[in-house]
Amino acid sequence: MTTTGREAVKAFSFGGGWQSTAALVLAARGELDYQHFIFANVGDDSEKPATLRYVEKHARPFAAAHGLDLTTVGRVRRDGTAETLYGRITREGSRSLPIPVRLSPSGAPGTRACTGDFKIKVIGKELKRRGASRTNPATVGIGISVDEIGRANARRCEPHERIEYPLLDLGIRRADCPRIIRSAGLPVPPKSACWFCPFHRPENWHDMRRSEPDLFAKACDLEALLNRRRDDLGKDHVYLTRLLRPLADAIPEGVDTLPFDDTDTGCDSGWCMT
Repeated sequence: MTTTGREAVKAFSFGGGWQSTAALVLAARGELDYQHFIFANVGDDSEKPATLRYVEKHARPFAAAHGLDLTTVGRVRRDGTAETLYGRITREGSRSLPIPVRLSPSGAPGTRACTGDFKIKVIGKELKRRGASRTNPATVGIGISVDEIGRANARRCEPHERIEYPLLDLGIRRADCPRIIRSAGLPVPPKSACWFCPFHRPENWHDMRRSEPDLFAKACDLEALLNRRRDDLGKDHVYLTRLLRPLADAIPEGVDTLPFDDTDTGCDSGWCMT
């Protein structure tokens, strides 16, 4: 209980990937003290289709069978209409670049609003709806594993939240997660992320081109759209990979040997890719 006399809200930020699914299994076993899991869906047109299928076919039924609450939330505009990340990027006349596109000549990611607007704020709004406040802050579990401890950043939260990293406390590594998931009779989920995320490594893009060619083509079209807009504004091109070439050229078809890329650790937020 808190000084307000109300029980504090406690929930786990569920990303649909390895770490958060392992956390769901551990909670079902009673090894993690979480009853509520919140999945911030950035849009059915934005999340990886395989992740959305996994959540509905496997994670949600598993949670229900073990008395756990798995709630899906999304971004809603002030007028009450839903907004998706892909919809914001592709909106007619938009100049918005809310994702961390790769910038010339360094290949470094640009600034982004996607995590804040479509993950952190959306989950924060749901926690406020459940009673969280500055004087009675919610506890939010984030699925960072020991090998990704550099991604742990407790500053990335709303004022009515407090972040904790329960997988770190248990000494769990990302490589442990498939074993934990399979032990519950669940298949291992695909890597979770937006399908157009510029933090994908070359091998992730290669897998998409090989196994989901239509989705890969859609990513190429999105990159081309962004650069047509950049041309109209007289600005340098941006890219979805740090290789700084159009996606179809950077990830050639039928090539199995790709440039090795360990120069950045990807998304620095535990709210995504977990």
